Amino acid sequence: MDFDDQLRRYFGTADIDAVPPAALAAGTERMRVDLGLEQDRGRRFALWAVLHMLGDAPDLDIAFKDEAERDAARNFMALIASSHEPPG
Repeated sequence: MDFDDQLRRYFGTADIDAVPPAALAAGTERMRVDLGLEQDRGRRFALWAVLHMLGDAPDLDIAFKDEAERDAARNFMALIASSHEPPG
């Protein structure tokens, strides 16, 4: 699942900064519902990753039953966190 495609699907635009607060809340709620219903592991991870970047992801033990998936999510979180650290 392409990041821009996910943004367009849930928010109507790939420019997340252009999404009004009410539409952002509605889109993230739809994403959380879809995350709960999605059976494909890759799609579930993609939905969770976008929710994480938006600050609205469920806890790992709720989102992922499999330990390997939780580990992958932790690695993703660390990668995102390290990309926001100042060089040094």
